Amino acid sequence: MNYDIADTSLAPEGKRRIEWADRQMQVLAQIRERFAERRPLEDQRLAACLHVTTETANLMRTLKAGGAEVALCASNPLSTQDDTAASLVEDYGIPVFAIRGEDRDTYYRHLNAVLDMKPTITMDDGADLVSTIHSERTELIDDISGGTEETTTGVIRLRSMATSGELRYPIVAVNDAMTKHLFDNRFGTGQSTIDGIIRATNILLAGRRVVVCGFGMCGRGVAMRAHGMGASVIVCEVDELRALEAAMEGYQVMPMAQAAEIGDVFVTVTGDTSVIRSEHFEVMKDGAIVCNAGHFDVEIDIEALSELSASRREVRPSLEEFALEDGRHVYLLGEGRLVNLAAAEGHPASVMDMSFANQALCSEFIAGDHGRLSLDVHGVPEQIDRRVAELKLAAMGIAIDTLTEEQKQYLSSWRQGT
Repeated sequence: MNYDIADTSLAPEGKRRIEWADRQMQVLAQIRERFAERRPLEDQRLAACLHVTTETANLMRTLKAGGAEVALCASNPLSTQDDTAASLVEDYGIPVFAIRGEDRDTYYRHLNAVLDMKPTITMDDGADLVSTIHSERTELIDDISGGTEETTTGVIRLRSMATSGELRYPIVAVNDAMTKHLFDNRFGTGQSTIDGIIRATNILLAGRRVVVCGFGMCGRGVAMRAHGMGASVIVCEVDELRALEAAMEGYQVMPMAQAAEIGDVFVTVTGDTSVIRSEHFEVMKDGAIVCNAGHFDVEIDIEALSELSASRREVRPSLEEFALEDGRHVYLLGEGRLVNLAAAEGHPASVMDMSFANQALCSEFIAGDHGRLSLDVHGVPEQIDRRVAELKLAAMGIAIDTLTEEQKQYLSSWRQGT
């Protein structure tokens, strides 16, 4: 078995942590049990580019149990847990190509190593597999039934490809499932981003001004959790509706140019580039902390910050100090990459349970629908979304009401009024 990881001796620690995560992922465990019995992914070759975490490990175990040949690479150079990678290789026989801190060349070499398996299904977190296939590995396309995409940034890229007519195999946007973005993006990103900030800095958030750039589902989660920690939250937005919603939620809303002067901690969660730029660094107070919770490391203009600085140094793990020419200091977390994975462990397993349940079931859907999906970005089938919610409620010990026949009739009729 080919693989490229940091250290196989880390496998015992990784296995213990994978098993702990598995205890929090009861929905995925149920799917894995059914997959092992029915083998719905038999003869499928599944290439995955995801964050190499304990939660991802349990997804890979599930896909393999379903009969798929799987291979995994990292979707971010700083998100790999080396002990998890080691356990996947040593204990579960799953090829992994990922080393925490790998450089750009190694990142793409690993990505291509996964593609060398000639996949029939791809699984992305950020669309790097799909973009590489379409730009450099086009010979693989004819064998691919479809793919899935985990995150907002990737869906944006893929919809752009579909709109321009460049997408050459269908994609299911797992990110858009209700049981994914309402929970993973909001509660997962909210908690894990705050976790990353605190681990990197050990600062007290209470009483500080936290500036959240972007008020999508991820931004909502960060704002909610920062407020819960006692911070005064400022939201920066370009979308009128989201800005209005943030204001109605009780947050201050203002342009970034204004927030830059008064913020203590800045978190970008937009999926766009150059959100915090030179003109913002120039007016930040001494000691300002900046970090990113969006998928790619383009939201903070690190080059501009470096150009404004006389020196830079690491003062704590995942915390870099930039000494500006005028004597002020700005602190960058996690090299501007996903702070919740660069400085912490990413989303809690119990919320990734739903996201990865969607991934597993959508892979089954693609395998069973070869040739029937159009060349587009498709939503997760409603029956899958609702099934995941049903299983999660059951795992949490929660029961809900059902409509009576009278209620069903009332809701389906227009005749009964005032």
